[in-house]
Amino acid sequence: MIELSPIALFVYNRPVHTLKVLKALSRNPEASQCELIVFCDGPKKNALKDDLIAINSTIEIVRNERRFKSVKVIENKENLGLANSIIRGVSEVLLTNEKVIVLEDDILPEKGFLSYMNNALNLYENDEEVGCIHAWNYTFKNNKIVESTFFLKGGDCWGWGTWKRAWSFFEQDGRKLKTELESKKQIESFNRNNTHQFYEMLNDQIDGKNNSWAIRWHASLFLANKYCLHPTFPLVKNIGLDGTGTHCDAENIIQLTTNKIKLTKHSEIKENKEFFNSFKQGVKTKLTRWEKLKHYLR
Repeated sequence: MIELSPIALFVYNRPVHTLKVLKALSRNPEASQCELIVFCDGPKKNALKDDLIAINSTIEIVRNERRFKSVKVIENKENLGLANSIIRGVSEVLLTNEKVIVLEDDILPEKGFLSYMNNALNLYENDEEVGCIHAWNYTFKNNKIVESTFFLKGGDCWGWGTWKRAWSFFEQDGRKLKTELESKKQIESFNRNNTHQFYEMLNDQIDGKNNSWAIRWHASLFLANKYCLHPTFPLVKNIGLDGTGTHCDAENIIQLTTNKIKLTKHSEIKENKEFFNSFKQGVKTKLTRWEKLKHYLR
């Protein structure tokens, strides 16, 4: 029996999405033996009646959840925002645990999600170069990646897990991260060989145009020379790009998920160059994922 990590779920004001995520997560065979910790963000100042109803409905759903080994509900009385909620919540879980699996209320897991995450967290627990396990990946038109999993430098955020040792590298100050990237002349590599707009996103965070914890997480691990394990085919689907989120517009994105990943340990931890080739040849979406995320954060 593998060691099972606690699951941190972050919710706010989307009861329908929360129900779907809990139902999907409970279908994982390991769910009944897992500790679930739910962080509920509080209402914003001058929240409208409909917002309060949605927030309270979401809280009621998680309070009544019984399909896991244990369920702990942490309710914020005030609105922290997604970034502060995740930073605080993950830090809190890792005070008493060595590793954690993280989901948000719009990340829908497949039945093999917990198996993949727990096995990968255990498999690479003592590999200091590995800082993050991720469960999502692009749907490529012509996938050139032959392995079932691969590494990229940095971190990621749509269904992920990490260890206390890796989370200790998280730097909240975007300016510090930017200064170090520039001094080391690593902007192109940080942008994944200029296939992504991470540096622009970090600048937007510094300028207050977004409040992304994810770009700071990626930058923190990147600068610490840590790598993230990705599945070639995703085990989660983002259901939040449907116009229901506070900051997102309805978008079309093809996400072809799988139920199971054959997980074998890599003999060498390094970036998979085929990822960049596959990405450049085209992703099945109108916008790249990080352009979508940028719109979402705005």
